[in-house]
Amino acid sequence: MLHGCLVFAIACSPTTPARIEIVEAPPTGDLVTFISSEVVRGTQDRVPVLVYVGATWCEPCREFHAAAKAGQLDAQLGPLRLLELDLDRDGAHLTAAGYTSALVPLFARPGADGMATGQQFDGVRQGSDHVTQLTTRIRTLLDQ
Repeated sequence: MLHGCLVFAIACSPTTPARIEIVEAPPTGDLVTFISSEVVRGTQDRVPVLVYVGATWCEPCREFHAAAKAGQLDAQLGPLRLLELDLDRDGAHLTAAGYTSALVPLFARPGADGMATGQQFDGVRQGSDHVTQLTTRIRTLLDQ
């Protein structure tokens, strides 16, 4: 007989990443199908999925990408699957899927159908630590 003890059993899927996973969108193909299949995979793996739109010329995008790849954001955000798209390459397809913004980076929660849900944020404030600023805003988006 156990008195005053609380026992927890936690089951983890072996496919669940312990860190942030960045999945680059293919350069060609149906963007909505790619996103919806990744949302399904995220649901199966119990990993939240966000669309992440950046650009090669965007300094905050480069800083965030490097920090995420290096595992520096895992404690604050992981596990998380980011579907990385490039504004210059994928712009027309993003607009057609409802992922619109005047600024990058853009982080958006996709629907099961691959289309934008409207839950998103974009841009950064000038002169501040871009990575910390983005991490805080991503955490808020994930907690919605």
